[in-house]
Amino acid sequence: MRPLDSAGAAEVPEPGLRLTEDAPQGAIEEPAAAEAAGTPGPEAKKKAPCPGLGLFYTLLSAFLFSVASLFVKKVQDVHAVEISAFRCVFQMLVIIPCLIYRKTGFIGPKGQRIFLLLRGVLGSTAMILLYYAFQATSLADATVITFSSPVFTSIFACIFLKEKYSPWDGLFTVFTITGVILIVRPPFLFGASAAGRGESYSLHLKGTIAAVAHAVFAALTLVILRKMGKSVDYFLSIWYYVILGLLESIIVLFIIGEWSLPYCGLDRLFLILIGLFGLGGQVFLTKAIQIEKAGPVAIMKTMDVVFAFIFQIIFFHDVPTWWTVGGALCVIASSTGAAVRKWCQGSK
Repeated sequence: MRPLDSAGAAEVPEPGLRLTEDAPQGAIEEPAAAEAAGTPGPEAKKKAPCPGLGLFYTLLSAFLFSVASLFVKKVQDVHAVEISAFRCVFQMLVIIPCLIYRKTGFIGPKGQRIFLLLRGVLGSTAMILLYYAFQATSLADATVITFSSPVFTSIFACIFLKEKYSPWDGLFTVFTITGVILIVRPPFLFGASAAGRGESYSLHLKGTIAAVAHAVFAALTLVILRKMGKSVDYFLSIWYYVILGLLESIIVLFIIGEWSLPYCGLDRLFLILIGLFGLGGQVFLTKAIQIEKAGPVAIMKTMDVVFAFIFQIIFFHDVPTWWTVGGALCVIASSTGAAVRKWCQGSK
C-alpha cells in the first residue's frame, strides 16, 4: 500500500522529482506494479481536461490505498509476509507482459544491476514491514508514521547523493520525530498510564518500529531510484521489486514456518482486493502526477491519514487518542511543509 505501496504502499513522488524516478509507500505503498497502467509520455505534459481533475485523482488514489490498508488489517489469519508474497504474484502478472511488450529484457544494464538488486530488496522489505505494521498496531498510527519517509529521504539524499540539507529540512525532521513520539508514547517519557495499552503496548511498539523501519527503507529505495534516474526502465525497476520481494517472502515464510493457504473464503477475497485496490490506487496516482504538479498532489495525498482515522473508527470502533491526533498533525505539518517548500523551489 507506501506506503502501501505506499506500500506505498505506494508513496507519492516528492515535488520536483520525475515520475520515472519514483513510484513508494510509502508511503508509500512505495513501489507498485500499477505504474504499468500509466506510462508517462508526451501526453503527460498536456493540461488537465478540467481544473482540479489531478487532485480528484489523488483523492481517489488515497481512498483506494486506504481501503487496501483496511483489508490488510482485516486479514489477521494470514501473516504479513504471506500477504506480501500474494501481492508480488499479482503484480508479476501485470509486469511480465509489459516487459515483453517494451522489449527491455529482465536483467537490466550491467552497470545498474547492483542498484536494481538493492532497490528490489529494500523496496520489498519496506512492503513487508508496512503490512506487519498495519496488523500489529492501529491503522491510523501506522499510516501516520509512514508519512515520515520524506524526512529520511532528505537525510539519505544528503549522505549518499550530496544533496543540500537545509535548516528547513532539520525543522521538518524535528516535527516528524515529535509526531512519532506522541504516537508511540514511550512509558519512560509519558508514564505507564499515558501509554494506556497494558499488555498490548508491546505489540503496538513492534508495529510502530515496523512502520518507522518501513519509512527508512522506503526512503533508501527512493534515493536508489534517484541514483539510477532514467538509465533504467521503471518497469524493470518494478520487476526487480516483485521478483525479489517474492523470493524474500518465500524465504522468510520458510524460516518462520508461517506459510498456509487462507482457509477462509473471506480472507481469500481480501487478498485479491488488496491487489486490485492497490493497483487502482497507483493507476490514479500516476494519472494525477501526469496532469497535476507534484506539490499539490503530495499535499492532497495526506488525505490517506484522514481516511485511516475514519476507517479505524467505523470498522474497528477504535477512537484515536488526542496523543495520536497531535502526532498526526505534527507529521502531516512536516510532510506538507516539505512538499510546499519543494514546490516553491521548483516553480522559481
